[in-house]
Amino acid sequence: MPDANSSAGPRLLGPAEVRSLAAELDIRPTKQKGQNFVIDANTCRRIVRESGIGPEDVVLEIGPGLGSLTLAMLETARQVVAVEIDDKLAAALPTTIQEYAPQQAASFHVIHADALRIDSLPDPQPTALVANLPYNVSVPVLLHMMTLLPTLERGLVMVQSEVADRLAAPPGSKVYGVPSVKAAWFADVRRAGAIGRNVFWPAPNVDSGLVAWTRREPPATSATREQVFAVVDAAFAQRRKTLRATLKNLAGSSQAAEQALAHAGVDPMARGEVLGVEQFARVAEGLFCTPDANETDDA
Repeated sequence: MPDANSSAGPRLLGPAEVRSLAAELDIRPTKQKGQNFVIDANTCRRIVRESGIGPEDVVLEIGPGLGSLTLAMLETARQVVAVEIDDKLAAALPTTIQEYAPQQAASFHVIHADALRIDSLPDPQPTALVANLPYNVSVPVLLHMMTLLPTLERGLVMVQSEVADRLAAPPGSKVYGVPSVKAAWFADVRRAGAIGRNVFWPAPNVDSGLVAWTRREPPATSATREQVFAVVDAAFAQRRKTLRATLKNLAGSSQAAEQALAHAGVDPMARGEVLGVEQFARVAEGLFCTPDANETDDA
């Protein structure tokens, strides 16, 4: 157990500490369960540094696990709020923080919940999201939090490398798709580096990447976010087909789809992968918000 008087700052977790905590909790991480704990303190410090969080930030962390990244963030942030779905991990986190960061323990709060089911957070509202996201739900969790918490100004998340590529992809890229467009609705997104497999225990079968984002205003449009996202989902449901074809069912007819695309100034023979989020917003306007769209809906 660390000496509470040894330092004013948190003591970070290394391989021995992570394995010891897991043993105490009788946790045997497996790749099948998606449990991969960060065991490298320098990686945690790097994530905090790249995130740009400061002493005024209230940071939201999803999936804190044993607390490796949590402790690193407590070195810098005003407060860390962690959402953990696992019963054992959620119950153990406050004790771990008290032992390894006694002087910062009052700045930590854990919420035992499924991040995808959370509909509110206690004040003060978070200003940043920094997390090693569970890879199987990383995109839904990120988009849910961006939607739920307009106070989030920026973030840095670690996800599977291919997912990081998709989130940060520009229009026209081979990996550009639904995650790219929906993330762009909320923020400017960029790749912020790669993470090696050897910093995890157990080592995952996939490479990891960092994605950084900064909140920006969504496109100016009379369409709602839900309407724009419905267009995005339809456009990428069949990537090889033209927008005229993919939007036919959503619009009600090929003619209505063409009218909506004309409203946006988009070639009906184009594919969704070439449109930016602003163009998708204009298409949604054409589908849902123009007089012609209303006539089609009433027909």
